[in-house]
Amino acid sequence: MTKKPVAAVMVSVDYLLKFIEEDAPRGDITSDAIIPDVTCRAAIRAEQAGIIAGLEEASSLFSHFGISVARGKTDADVVNTGDILLSLTGSAKKILLVERTALNIIGRMSGIATQTARMAGIVRSKNPHCRVAATRKTCPGIRALDKKAVRIGGGEVHRMNLSDGFLIKDNHLALIPLGEAIHAAKKSTAYKKIEVEVETPGDAFSAAAAGADIILLDNMGPGQVRETLAALDDAGLRGRVVIELSGGINESTIGEYAACGVDIISMGALTHTVKNFSVNLEIFPEEKKQPGSPQSYFCTEPVRDPLK
Repeated sequence: MTKKPVAAVMVSVDYLLKFIEEDAPRGDITSDAIIPDVTCRAAIRAEQAGIIAGLEEASSLFSHFGISVARGKTDADVVNTGDILLSLTGSAKKILLVERTALNIIGRMSGIATQTARMAGIVRSKNPHCRVAATRKTCPGIRALDKKAVRIGGGEVHRMNLSDGFLIKDNHLALIPLGEAIHAAKKSTAYKKIEVEVETPGDAFSAAAAGADIILLDNMGPGQVRETLAALDDAGLRGRVVIELSGGINESTIGEYAACGVDIISMGALTHTVKNFSVNLEIFPEEKKQPGSPQSYFCTEPVRDPLK
């Protein structure tokens, strides 16, 4: 895996604070009851290799609660087991308050980014011009994070929501003929491309002839995909449309599909079947100096302290 250049937008801290409210609606009663008002240092480490993501959001949350954050890695970096991702200094109670939410964000986003990077690498090896894209099959409430993680991993976000672009699907076509649907979509705006989902080579030809900009070949085998591309090419239509594939494509088959010569492969599995990336947070307690000394703190285990 290699680091991917990204231009992903930071998710707002107000959005992220909803997760803290969910996890601690009346505070962290355990830490509040048993932990004194002391400061400490902590480190978040990777427990596996992959593409890291979510550090920007985790840093924003810790900073909001007054924790000093030093980044050992940046989103989209390749990391290895044991790498320090973030170093934290501040209130022990506040670090414990944010801990699980931050680890959940980093773990899920890094899992998505790592899987996306792996799929994109397979696709590039077979077809350098083909891109991997996500779908709207995301976890409700955290789509912004899921889609950002895909971008960090080197994928395309596709539509963020139903307002982003036209995608005429099978359930639309159960209610209106394909040609009429494309015409109506084009009539409604001149500023957005029209994508149509089809399941047969014949419907792909009809969509292209009717003026679709993007044709999504849904649940077709590699043989059908090649047949469709050949028919469009023979009719002089292939150069006018972007061809996207989706449906039942996985790590073992994505290379063969990319080699067919398509432009985009979209995978719901990038965000609906996420293998969490393992990270942990370790606290390094500090203790007061001897009575009579100025009140300050030092690490009790300087040899193990990764923050020096």
